[in-house]
Amino acid sequence: MLLDHLAVAGETLEEAAAHVEQALGVALQPGGKHAKFGTHNRLLGLRDGLYLEAIAIDPQAETPARTRWFDLDRFEGPPRLSNWICRVPDIDASLTLFPDGVGKPIDLDRGALRWRMAVPPNGRLPYDNLFPALIQWQGDLYPAQMLQESGCRLRRLVVTHPDALELANILGALEHVVFDTGPAALRAEFDTPHGPRVLE
Repeated sequence: MLLDHLAVAGETLEEAAAHVEQALGVALQPGGKHAKFGTHNRLLGLRDGLYLEAIAIDPQAETPARTRWFDLDRFEGPPRLSNWICRVPDIDASLTLFPDGVGKPIDLDRGALRWRMAVPPNGRLPYDNLFPALIQWQGDLYPAQMLQESGCRLRRLVVTHPDALELANILGALEHVVFDTGPAALRAEFDTPHGPRVLE
């Protein structure tokens, strides 16, 4: 299992994207729409094969037949770093190792991209939505390969939770990720063209 990307949610995509751009001092690139969940995004390429997405409900999309991913149906307040997503080689096998509530795989696509992602029935992941969402890319094409270099590199993602030790034991060691005990929160630390920056 590897860290794949980070998600910053907002009540609108404009708010989510502005939050990232103000925090890191770089512009996001166009993304696309996710018809199955009625959402849309903008993207930022990071070093080490990672990327970041700003995501929100698409007001022009039809209301989906199921709960939206990333708990977006209940999202409110200022934009924030809301989720982290890990890539696995076999999502069905990985789901047998993790707690109930991580979700069931759903086949998804956007343009030339194809992937499977585990989405909980209620949209909310375990551990106060701080368990990583699981993704399995289909084929050899990844978003990070399609994005321009932003000059930003993730130094570390700090996952803070009252049960951080339990969460760390379940997930094992992950590059770029550290766990800390405290109120549930995510904090990403970056090297950017403007020096060290933090995104929360």
